[in-house]
Amino acid sequence: MTEARHDTLVIMPAWNESEAIGNTIAEVLEFGPACDVLVVDDGSRDDTARVARAAGATVVQLPFNMGVGGAMRTGFKYAKAHGYKQVIQVDADGQHDPRDIKAVLDGLRDADIAIGARFADAGNYTVRGPRKWAMNVLAWTISRLARTKLTDVTSGFRAANAKAIRQYLDHYPAEYLGDTIDSLVVAIRSGCTVRQVGVSMRERQGGTPSHDPIKAAIYLGRSGMALLFALTRKKSTPSTN
Repeated sequence: MTEARHDTLVIMPAWNESEAIGNTIAEVLEFGPACDVLVVDDGSRDDTARVARAAGATVVQLPFNMGVGGAMRTGFKYAKAHGYKQVIQVDADGQHDPRDIKAVLDGLRDADIAIGARFADAGNYTVRGPRKWAMNVLAWTISRLARTKLTDVTSGFRAANAKAIRQYLDHYPAEYLGDTIDSLVVAIRSGCTVRQVGVSMRERQGGTPSHDPIKAAIYLGRSGMALLFALTRKKSTPSTN
């Protein structure tokens, strides 16, 4: 089995992102710390896989669309199998600025999970109305669980150390139903520590958004359901295998 070339793996779930993914990978390799890039092609119907390979990424192609949760589980399994010490999720559409990767990874110095937060005094990303209220409730609840202030618990710009990777392998939800919330709550209740790092968020660099405002509201509603479900789960201990 081929071992990791670096300690850090960037996991990039991608679904029909051929327009943006090449530039995103190029920016990660240019502006991020030394790392390997794994693109999990989540059943794309375009040239995502070909473009990603040409840009320098390793590509795992799923036979059909499984959603971000399924793609991330695949990435965590790859990271564990190849001996990576830490991983970070980066969106294929370029919204996560690769210049912030190092800062988020640095958050792992005193935590198991580091979240790149959009509402932590960095950048000018804002939300309003019911979406903001729902996100505030989620953040307040999970902050109490984590015993630290968290402002952006739905952010996918998230890093994990070896302990958190093992936790995710056992419990990261494969379905896209509040996966960021469910996985975070279960990890916290199982002993993983969390901190956030302020980052800026960019506009999509290409392609079509995967959800509109209505779908975003539905996602937040599902996140609330996922939170309630996660709170009822039994605590677990990450495997050591």
